[in-house]
Amino acid sequence: MTHNLGTMREQPLGRPQIVDLATWEAARERLLVREKAHTREGDAIAAARRRLPMVEFDGTVQVTGPNGQVPFLDLFQGRSELMVYKHMWYDGAPHQGQCEGCTMTAWHVKDAAYLNARGVSLAFVTSGLWEEVAPYVAFMGYTQDWYSARGLDEPVGGEMGVTSCFLRDGDRVFLTYSTTGRGNEPTMGALSLLDMMPYGRGEAWQDNPEDRRQLTGETAEGQPTVDHAAGWFWRSDAGGAAVWGPTSRPTPQWTCPGATPVETLGREGDHH
Repeated sequence: MTHNLGTMREQPLGRPQIVDLATWEAARERLLVREKAHTREGDAIAAARRRLPMVEFDGTVQVTGPNGQVPFLDLFQGRSELMVYKHMWYDGAPHQGQCEGCTMTAWHVKDAAYLNARGVSLAFVTSGLWEEVAPYVAFMGYTQDWYSARGLDEPVGGEMGVTSCFLRDGDRVFLTYSTTGRGNEPTMGALSLLDMMPYGRGEAWQDNPEDRRQLTGETAEGQPTVDHAAGWFWRSDAGGAAVWGPTSRPTPQWTCPGATPVETLGREGDHH
């Protein structure tokens, strides 16, 4: 049985301990020490990232977009830096059958105005055929630049679900950084916001107080339940219940005009 997390949170089980303000402030100060150390370590990692070497590749390789084939170099739009998210694709699947994690990423990064102001362009590439990608982009209401990298090798094509960073020097193009998996989380601000909340993300892997496991997807023994696999809330049905199955869509899609209830994901072998 799949539960709606909102309903579950109304139950009195597993709430944080109630204390007076002074006790709370002392506990908060102890945690703040760790948070500041975490911030400083993040700064140090970013500094090391800026010192990574880079690799040159052929920037004239062609990708396909709304205006047909263009060289990858055009994705920079004249700027010196470019961030690319490589969106997974299920050939032939309807809109609701496309990747939920990649949908989360693209939905969160709707506007690149601040990146642009800092000299960074943003583009999305995918392995899907442009004939399928174009109507999907229109359905989602995306205004970012999208392209098909069908059949291309790394670093333009290849593995999807990847965030990559590029540098341009005239007509020369370089790959400077790439990450995947949870490395993509900076693009999904909602996850960081959920990390601040008492119930967190509700994902199976998170470390919860023992009496809170029932609310956040663990058995009494600390094992994840079937209903609460990692990222279980990334899909929901027409009623808003988090569920993986033939009646679900990537959650942001329910805000799109024309997003009606569905009966199939339309992609083979999906048994999340």
